[in-house]
Amino acid sequence: MPTSRSYGDACTIARALDIVGERWALLVVRELLLGPQRFSDIRRALPGASSNLVTDRLRELEGHGVVTRRKLPPPAASTIYELTERGRELEPVLLALGTWGAGVPRARSASLSVTSVLLFLRESARPRGTACYRIELDARVWTVRTEPGHLTVEPGEPATPDATIRTDPWTLNTLLERPTHLTKALTDGRLTLEGDRNAVRRLLREHEG
Repeated sequence: MPTSRSYGDACTIARALDIVGERWALLVVRELLLGPQRFSDIRRALPGASSNLVTDRLRELEGHGVVTRRKLPPPAASTIYELTERGRELEPVLLALGTWGAGVPRARSASLSVTSVLLFLRESARPRGTACYRIELDARVWTVRTEPGHLTVEPGEPATPDATIRTDPWTLNTLLERPTHLTKALTDGRLTLEGDRNAVRRLLREHEG
């Protein structure tokens, strides 16, 4: 059931945690940072959370004006969740937590969501050139565009990508940390690549590990 617990503390930090301090709440927000998501997408990204728990967190966040939902017109006709303007104000908070969390040891059994690795790519990238990429991760397609000093990530198909990458979040994360492993990932089938291989090498190298 949705929670109505409160710290009962007038401090603004406590008041914020009354809204986003419940377990999984901030991770639900994280999954919406790059754009709208269906419930099934959010649930798949959070394998440690039950469907009921994700439903509760979404309902609470919607009730507090952090998340909104809408139904797409036919033929999709599916319900999607997205951050409100108020919800998007949490992005720098989450990115700061991510920076702090880089110093926390990672559990061997930890999962890694598509959104997590794409946020890492976006925030660490320092591209020097212009390119467009189609990145397919766990059967979802994303458009990644670079221009000098800036990288953007959007859900959906790009019109004319310079290169297409198909892989999984862990493989992409590994390649961002160790770009020289690209050939091995291609050889063992963990990644497939179409288009400009040099553009892909630049994408992997032009970031801060």
